[in-house]
Amino acid sequence: MKFTCNKSDINEAINIVLKAVPGKTTMPILECVVIEAADNELKLTTNDMSLGIETRLSANIEEEGIILVNAKMISEIIRKLPDEDIYFEADNNENILLFCGKAKFNLSGKNHEEFPMLPKIEKEKKIVISQFTLKEMIRQTIFSISNNENNRILTGELFEITGDEFKIASLDLHRVSIRKIQLKESYDEIKAVIPGKTLSEVSKILTGGMEDEVEIYFTKNHVLFELGKTIIISRLIEGNFYNINQMLTNDYETKVTVNKRELLDCIDRATLLLREAENKPVIMNVKNDEIKMEMNTKIGSMDENIGIQKKGKDLRIAFDPKFLIDVLRVIDEEEVNLYLFNSKAPCFIRDDNSYIYLILPVNLIDN
Repeated sequence: MKFTCNKSDINEAINIVLKAVPGKTTMPILECVVIEAADNELKLTTNDMSLGIETRLSANIEEEGIILVNAKMISEIIRKLPDEDIYFEADNNENILLFCGKAKFNLSGKNHEEFPMLPKIEKEKKIVISQFTLKEMIRQTIFSISNNENNRILTGELFEITGDEFKIASLDLHRVSIRKIQLKESYDEIKAVIPGKTLSEVSKILTGGMEDEVEIYFTKNHVLFELGKTIIISRLIEGNFYNINQMLTNDYETKVTVNKRELLDCIDRATLLLREAENKPVIMNVKNDEIKMEMNTKIGSMDENIGIQKKGKDLRIAFDPKFLIDVLRVIDEEEVNLYLFNSKAPCFIRDDNSYIYLILPVNLIDN
């Protein structure tokens, strides 16, 4: 096996596939990357058994073949080489020679036949969406997945397609995040729960271009993302997702319209009084045409008034400040609408055509 490739191209490709290399594993073979040379291109593949990535790049192939080498080691070597073309030569996977400028490396390879290659996915059920839109939808929902592996269904996000509506939803039993859009075409109904780890890595690989598209294929057990010369395959999380629709309501006693940036900055300032592991709520006193924000901690206290537009009753309610900050940071609109019922009922921050966020309040204990 012999080939020459551009340093920048292979460095970028390895950075993509590294996302499916496990940090810790009892199977050392999974720490490797498969490099296959054929038809004037290289194909790089990694697989941690739940997430697999394959990407392609152009190369000058003198002799076809396959090599298997430790992914992080080859990544570090390539990253520190001079910006010149790199020449690879391998013999029966045992010795791998790498030349770049005046540098020469002799590396040990492994038997590629032991590596678990990616499963073959039937490309039937699919949707097509712009990379920019998918990246935004993930960014605006992934923060509310759970990290509790004892309830695995909540460590993923629900992808639901009904006709031309595409919805992503996540929850961690304290909050719910829903983002939805209208697709250009109608599709058969699809429901799948995709691991949060997969979506986090997919988001990093997406270019975010409005004109660049990603095709998403669904099977019973897997999801496949195809974008340009890269494919990402992930196992789905088995089980039924929570019935989010039962948690949603349009009823409210108080509607507050407020400048998003003012509210976010105020809550952010309030958290300066919190110390690590201290769990204190931010209190919102909604009265007349303003919210009085309060924070009381061991260090001190603060209060600040924010002008609002209000419909309905006055209200006093408290929230974990982090939950509010997480939501406000991902909303792009200048103003947000808060729908409240009472001090013990969920708060809804929503735009019915685009997003819905539900946040449970914390018990309000008066001093």
